[in-house]
Amino acid sequence: MAENFYWRKKWDRVLEWNFREPKVEWFKGAKLNITENCIDRHLEELGEKPAIIWEPNNPEERTRVVTYSRLNKRVCQFAQVLINNGVKKGDRVCIYMGMVPELAYAVLGCARIGAIHSVIFGGFSAQSIADRLYDAQAEYIVTCDGAYRGGKDIPLKSIIDDALIGNRLVKKVIVYTRTRTPVSMLKGRDVWWEDEMDYALSQIERNNIVTLPAVEMDADDPLFILYTSGSTGKPKGVVHTCGGYMVWTGYTFVNVFQYKPGEVHFCTADIGWITGHSYIVYGPLSMGATSVMFEGIPTWPDAGRFWDIVNKYKVNILYTAPTAIRSLMSYGLDPLRDKDLSSLKVLGTVGEPINEEAWHWYDREVGKGSSPIVDTWWQTETGGVLISNLAGVTPAKPSWATLPMPGVQPVLVDERGEEVTEPDEEGMLKGNLCIKAPWPGIIRTTYGDHERCRKNYFATYENYYFTGDGALKDAQGNFRITGRVDDVLNVSGHRIGTAEVENAINMHTNVVESAVVGFPHQIKGQGIYAFVITEKNTHEDDRAKNDILETVARIIGPIAKPDKIQFVSGLPKTRSGKIMRRILRKIAEGETGNLGDTSTLLDPGIVDEIKNKAL
Repeated sequence: MAENFYWRKKWDRVLEWNFREPKVEWFKGAKLNITENCIDRHLEELGEKPAIIWEPNNPEERTRVVTYSRLNKRVCQFAQVLINNGVKKGDRVCIYMGMVPELAYAVLGCARIGAIHSVIFGGFSAQSIADRLYDAQAEYIVTCDGAYRGGKDIPLKSIIDDALIGNRLVKKVIVYTRTRTPVSMLKGRDVWWEDEMDYALSQIERNNIVTLPAVEMDADDPLFILYTSGSTGKPKGVVHTCGGYMVWTGYTFVNVFQYKPGEVHFCTADIGWITGHSYIVYGPLSMGATSVMFEGIPTWPDAGRFWDIVNKYKVNILYTAPTAIRSLMSYGLDPLRDKDLSSLKVLGTVGEPINEEAWHWYDREVGKGSSPIVDTWWQTETGGVLISNLAGVTPAKPSWATLPMPGVQPVLVDERGEEVTEPDEEGMLKGNLCIKAPWPGIIRTTYGDHERCRKNYFATYENYYFTGDGALKDAQGNFRITGRVDDVLNVSGHRIGTAEVENAINMHTNVVESAVVGFPHQIKGQGIYAFVITEKNTHEDDRAKNDILETVARIIGPIAKPDKIQFVSGLPKTRSGKIMRRILRKIAEGETGNLGDTSTLLDPGIVDEIKNKAL
């Protein structure tokens, strides 16, 4: 597969690895720059072909079509902007922007000069950004004055300003004008994107440079850091490297979606998440595809927005989240009427397991029964798809991710780490999902803390990568993901650590202690249920609930706000002080009959109190 890419120098060895340290090296000794694969190698044949089609939040606003030639020009320009502002190979650049083409220019501009980009989703709070800036020791930020998202304007620059209070490390903040929101610009630190781009262009033209030379990278040099929730309160900076990640995203993009040259690919994710990195930017562009980038949300100004976009650009591949599908189902079939979806050849889902009802609706109403659905399972840490059917090649099975990608070796193990070989009464193998051997897109480390990487992914079961998910396997070898087995929630396809939410709730002045669990949610897949002990008697106090929600939004971001808050006088704890989340999970799920053995609890009576007042 790697032979399909452009390498300045080929590898000496394809793979060296052990999962004990862990240490994984793909394409050792190879030299490359990923942007030469995403841009330069396409210019001769595909220069005037659209690389990115940008659909703005407001359907009345003008679309932008970025050809491969223009992408080359803008990425080189921005790479020069970074150099002018002191950015060097290995420096960390934090990117906090709305879904505009300039976000792609910033990402690729960093990769062009060997700087490590760390994109932060535009919904995170100032505190979350400050934590990530500190962890990455980032000295440079690229942001917008504001962003449009549905009917909302998000003041990105002012959130960055709040995040930078007390920060002595950040040297430059580059600000792109999108919403014309008034912003504070600090002399010496803050500069305007447009001014910097104009100056860079004049330099490039003065020196007769057509393409800014790309910095040569080792295959195992870091490409980016992307923060993801863990089971502890502190987000983990997942590190992906240049060579392996490039090969894996290109390989999976072409094979999962059965991409054919000339097709239009629409991934509805935000580039702030791994799905956007891999299947809006790097995967499609490395293969010379046309990638649709959407600034808005599926239900604004109405619930027909996705179908309008498919119709407008004759989209061939649509890749979205089960949450979006369930949300659109709730609006009925009216938004689909008179929309020409005949261009669709492949449908895809990502972020969480899709339930059967949503799968069949997607198949029947969107694909008209003739577009195969690929149900892709993967993670921030895997870089790209690990388990999925291949569109139209291998069979789909509703709500099952089905078979591993060629080259991926999944295994189900029990709590002792032994491979599960005995099927249950339904003929299924059931266990914790692990992977036996590395694939090119595997996480290499957690930034600045390799021991944390080892403990999280490689120490639970010896010689395995542990995914944190449980799964079933049928007699045909198909896999069905059953959900997280650790204290991590999957809300609308985004992983949120329970400890992270608890820490935020506990920072509220009136909160003594809290426990957070997941519960089934009709739209999001999983909702957040918080059991909260307060100092004063605030039972049924809506104001206290709203204050807690506001606290969580300010510390993490609106995405982590609990869906339900139940005030309690105590939590079910063992005599050693451990909270029995198993009991709380059952109560949150509405299973109040059989809660299992409660005799080991310090105060078994507290369970009845919580159960009787469950929401």
